[in-house]
Amino acid sequence: MPRTNFQELLDAGVHFGHLKRKWNPAMAPYIFMERNGIHIIDLEKTIVKLDEAATAMKHIARSGKKILFVATKKQAKEIVAEKVKQVNMPYVTERWPGGMLTNFPTIRKAVKKMGSIDKMATDGTFANLSKREKLQVTRQRAKLEKTLGSIADLTRLPSALFIVDVCKEHIAVREAKRLGIPLFAMVDTNSDPSDIEFPIPANDDASKSISLIVGLLCQAIEEGLNERKLEKDKEPAQKDKKFMRKELETSDLPDSVIQAIVDEDKEVESEEENLVEEGEEEEIIAELDETDEE
Repeated sequence: MPRTNFQELLDAGVHFGHLKRKWNPAMAPYIFMERNGIHIIDLEKTIVKLDEAATAMKHIARSGKKILFVATKKQAKEIVAEKVKQVNMPYVTERWPGGMLTNFPTIRKAVKKMGSIDKMATDGTFANLSKREKLQVTRQRAKLEKTLGSIADLTRLPSALFIVDVCKEHIAVREAKRLGIPLFAMVDTNSDPSDIEFPIPANDDASKSISLIVGLLCQAIEEGLNERKLEKDKEPAQKDKKFMRKELETSDLPDSVIQAIVDEDKEVESEEENLVEEGEEEEIIAELDETDEE
């Protein structure tokens, strides 16, 4: 049974695309018609693609892997943060830090910087700083929290990315493709769905449309997490990995997604093997400063 219906999508404005002159020809299979110079998305295909994406996300969540949600556009930020937080998945809504995936150890170093600042407040070090130093450290902590706080629990590369507006988040798309990380995305009529494993043709500008799609996907993730919890309660603490692999191979998921779920090589390497150059976390903070000034 489909997770949504034609009327629900229609009411949320999921069918509204961009002006005809802004379209991407690669989206032709998902366009139903043109009305008043605006492309209308085929909602029947949206329902099918949404179900496929939800099923895949449910499998990923059930396997205990993480899905990173990316939505930095104004109308999507708060919606994504609120819904994704409920299923305990990481998300990026402020800005995409360059090298977030391709230079992951450095990003983790910056996240750990937040922890070291917090430790300063509890071990008495903070009290010994001058007023100016305290202000600098506090500002530094706030900037890191704003950009990286939502991924603080992401200790290794995510198994998949979900993106709202692939045009705006083209850097995230490029990094994910480079590392072979499967992509889920809302693709509007101005987008190129060819690089997306799970494209969901939908209006990626309207808050109602974004809220409906993200909500349904988070619901699927929650189902997967609940099933995982039930399995853990019934079975021994350490589930047989061979059984999990066999279960995935018999599912309808694409090979790329199955590989992303079972691939243990994507574990973040130990700190000893991935020591970043001293000062790289300061470079990230400096980059944030530049962004704020703009």
